[in-house]
Amino acid sequence: MTAEAPPAPVLSYGRLIPVTVHFDDLDALGLLHNARYPLLVERAWTELWQEKGISFEGDWAAAGDACNAVRELRISYEAPVTRTGDYAVHLWLDRLGTTGLTYGFRFCSADGTVTYARGSRVLVRLDAGTLRPAPWSEMFRAAARELLPPAA
Repeated sequence: MTAEAPPAPVLSYGRLIPVTVHFDDLDALGLLHNARYPLLVERAWTELWQEKGISFEGDWAAAGDACNAVRELRISYEAPVTRTGDYAVHLWLDRLGTTGLTYGFRFCSADGTVTYARGSRVLVRLDAGTLRPAPWSEMFRAAARELLPPAA
């Protein structure tokens, strides 16, 4: 007999990406170190974009939309993570501009019901040669629109 995976939570927007907290992610008090939250969020975003065919493979000129930089990161910690194990990151876009975007995130329980931290990050798409802002491709924009919350 095999155990079935629990059903994925129903989200009205965005995606819930599984992540794992390991022992070496914890600080001396046994809490998830504050610097690990953005790292785990970044890993979740990388997985999501790779699913959509957007990735960096060592060549910035060929990276296209993966050639981007963080302009701003905000995070608030709401409850401590005190154990290793399975968690998730809920990801969505708050804004999709011509050359930039703002995404929101929640670091949460694996089922998405408990929020431990939340935040947002602003990214700017860069031209690999000049490092100046460049427009997102239409392929990227189409994939990104799927992550926007429904219009109010």
